[in-house]
Amino acid sequence: MTFMKNVSGFAGAIAATAITIAAAPNAHAEALTLTDIAGREVTLPEMPDKIILGEGRMMYSIAAITDGNPFEKIVGWKDDLILYDPDAFRKFEAAFPEDAARMINFGNPYAGDFSIEAVLEAEADLVLLDVGNLFKAEETGLIDKLDKAGVSVVFIDFRRNATENTVPSLLTLGRVLGEEDGALEFVDFYMAEMRRVTNVIDQIPAEEHPLVVIENAAGWQPDFCCWSFGPYNYGRFVELAGGKNYGSTLANAYSVDVSLEGIIEADPDHIIGTGANWAEAKPEVTATLLGYEGDPAVNAEKIKALASRSGFDELRAVKEGNYHSIYHQFYNSPYHFIAVQQIAKWLYPDDFADLDPQDTFDRMHAKFMPYENSGQFWLSVGTAGN
Repeated sequence: MTFMKNVSGFAGAIAATAITIAAAPNAHAEALTLTDIAGREVTLPEMPDKIILGEGRMMYSIAAITDGNPFEKIVGWKDDLILYDPDAFRKFEAAFPEDAARMINFGNPYAGDFSIEAVLEAEADLVLLDVGNLFKAEETGLIDKLDKAGVSVVFIDFRRNATENTVPSLLTLGRVLGEEDGALEFVDFYMAEMRRVTNVIDQIPAEEHPLVVIENAAGWQPDFCCWSFGPYNYGRFVELAGGKNYGSTLANAYSVDVSLEGIIEADPDHIIGTGANWAEAKPEVTATLLGYEGDPAVNAEKIKALASRSGFDELRAVKEGNYHSIYHQFYNSPYHFIAVQQIAKWLYPDDFADLDPQDTFDRMHAKFMPYENSGQFWLSVGTAGN
């Protein structure tokens, strides 16, 4: 299925949501009924004003569609944003210091440390969860427990089927936050930027697509190889950017384990590892520390070390300068179109000579985010920048 076929589905979702929004005058005083990404029909007695985030990284999406303070209706979260993307957390903290300080850590909603009592004490009226953890939420009885406590649950998805579910997830967030206009504006930007790649890739025969290995969280476990993706998340980003994703040839699964021996035998044209500033939570990582505080000089040394690992150093992709690293957190945000653009530029430098992902990212921040862009989000072996 091509992205353009998916776009038609997105357009239908947008139109349907727009009709629903238009048909709901005085929505703040009335019940709000929607169908979430899990296919569940959810009725909220009124617009929620105390929301708990099942993942702190949902703030990427909330900030992008909110006109004003993205923390206004958020009472707490899981602390993954602080642990695994401290650069982004500090951006939010600098822009909204009092709000960042008051966030309650409710723990992991899919584990035993998530307290229903704490949810009730916070007087929360909505919990936002990731659809990739639907089974866990059902298995642990979390949904039923919250329902009995009078707290609604809505599922969104920016990770598992990201390119399929980002648009409806943004529209869902727009409805529950009362930010419908902001959601539609970001959706328009998202689709336009994705089409800058897919309109070109659609003209390139599939047999000409280069083979790409994605190494998920390269350096998270030193001397370990490797986690990858099937035709989901970064695996799908590679496919939309015109690559043949190696993980997709092994399994139709979200997460795929690959071996160094398998990579050597496959002899990929490009290898792309994901990295982020995990060093604060896990000092032993050897990953590139990409993000808003990424240092090109530091990351140039780190990617060189990753590419020099035993076995990798003999790969054709490494020798030809086609070992790359890209910001891991694009995999869980509505601006993964930046990753798609940069991957396309690596795979087809001539076809995308006029495409500037850094400019796209800067424009996105200027238009939608509550803070300026900074740092480093990708690089290749032998380069200190883009």
